[in-house]
Amino acid sequence: MTTRLTITSEIEHVAAEQNAKLAPLSDDLILLDSGLDSLCFAILVARLEDSLGVDPFTASDDVTFPVTLGDFVQAYENAAR
Repeated sequence: MTTRLTITSEIEHVAAEQNAKLAPLSDDLILLDSGLDSLCFAILVARLEDSLGVDPFTASDDVTFPVTLGDFVQAYENAAR
């Protein structure tokens, strides 16, 4: 499974479990408009660290936080390199 597919699948699972109304997932989706709240993102990042083996937000001191879903996916793809 690709990093992108893993991330989108986990987003859908977290949204369903937390009863969040998820916006259609696309690279230009603004994360604040995704329908996920801070708890959802905390759960998502923890699960992605388990499944992908990286947390791009603690892996470096020079962290740029993602604005869009595309940025979020790219952060994980870059951290995996």
